[in-house]
Amino acid sequence: MRQTAADPGDVGPPLEPLDLAGRGPVIAVIVIDCVEHAVPMARALVEGGLSVLEVTLRTSAALGSIEAIARAVPEPLVGAGTLRNAADVRSAHAAGARFAVSPGYSGAVVSACRAMALPLVPGVATASEVMRAADDGFRFLKFFPASAAGGPALLRAWASPFADIVFCPTGGIGIDNAPAWLALPNVEVVGGSWLTPADALAARDWPRLTRLAREASALRP
Repeated sequence: MRQTAADPGDVGPPLEPLDLAGRGPVIAVIVIDCVEHAVPMARALVEGGLSVLEVTLRTSAALGSIEAIARAVPEPLVGAGTLRNAADVRSAHAAGARFAVSPGYSGAVVSACRAMALPLVPGVATASEVMRAADDGFRFLKFFPASAAGGPALLRAWASPFADIVFCPTGGIGIDNAPAWLALPNVEVVGGSWLTPADALAARDWPRLTRLAREASALRP
């Protein structure tokens, strides 16, 4: 069973952040406003072939949604995004998140995640941040906001000086431009918010989510 504050237990073998990249090509980046939508949403995405779900801590429903998915939908890895401080890390861990994602690089978030053995994919947008993350032992990083921070051209330029780093670009990515990102030598997976459009969630249009997930899963064998 998943580990939550109310349900301690074995969460399975340790998860390495690069394990997330191997489950690509797309990580669903989810903004959710209603906990009741969480389980059918997750099942629809899994049916479409996705296996990594990042629920961002941008709404009051986020933590409850993580807990609901962790309890009821065992197939995907569910994690928490937009972690900005140690309190966010503790809350995400208690809700049952299997991994954490931060929008930028924070020593406090790194320390809290390591204290709780919660795998972290930290965000970077500059070469200096990449170097700091690498110094701290990270080799799989979120590039955010990907399109605004320099687009594929910047990651292509980083491929040589940071040849040992793998990136997950997120921000401004959709089904049309995702292939250009995935073609880069230092990109294994992209983060996509287009998979859970707000109008589809509001309408409980789960078949639409499954169709979007299937399209995303087919982007790269």
